[in-house]
Amino acid sequence: MAINARNAGIAAGIVWGFACFITGLLANTGIGLGFVNVMASIYIGYQPGIMGAILGLLYGFCDGFIGGYAISWFYNKLEKK
Repeated sequence: MAINARNAGIAAGIVWGFACFITGLLANTGIGLGFVNVMASIYIGYQPGIMGAILGLLYGFCDGFIGGYAISWFYNKLEKK
C-alpha cells in the first residue's frame, strides 16, 4: 500500500513546525532553551521569543515537509520491490 508522499510531507511539516514554534515561545521561560540553541545553529534567526518562534515555524515546516516527503517516497520505492 503506497503512502501519499505530499500529504505525509505536509503532515510532518505541520507537526515539526508547530513543535519548533511552541518550543521557541517556551524558551523565554527557560523550558527548551537548549533545544532552541542547538536548532539555532541550523535555523538562522531561530531564537527565544515570538519572532524566533515564527522563524522556527517556517523553517520547521520546510524541514519537516522535506523529511516526511523523502521518507514516504523512499518507502514507496521499497514497497514496489
